[in-house]
Amino acid sequence: MAPDERAGDQVVSPARFIRPYTITAGRTRATVDLPLEATLRRQPRDVEADLSPGALRILTVCDTRSVAEVSALVAMPIGVARVLLSDLVEQGFVQVQATITESSSKDERIELIERTLRGLRAF
Repeated sequence: MAPDERAGDQVVSPARFIRPYTITAGRTRATVDLPLEATLRRQPRDVEADLSPGALRILTVCDTRSVAEVSALVAMPIGVARVLLSDLVEQGFVQVQATITESSSKDERIELIERTLRGLRAF
């Protein structure tokens, strides 16, 4: 079937595929450690003109969501999303909220569970 050819009642356009390394300018590693469960918070900044289209897409959905959620919402591989999120963190557009580590106290773990429950109940 040729591009933009009719298939029943719908117009079928050719699929577009962009290689991940073109979105990240060839970078494969994030410069900021971003666990999948890390919650992101967008910071108030006005200068977004210099951001790439991929970074802008991520910035529009990243407020109070995890790295994994952002990746799914913008339909990008997790590695690509991490690289772009890392750039946004370094530029001050996004802040990473603390996550639990092996050295976290019992109170920190309980606080994370309570915060997660509050977020789930909000839906």
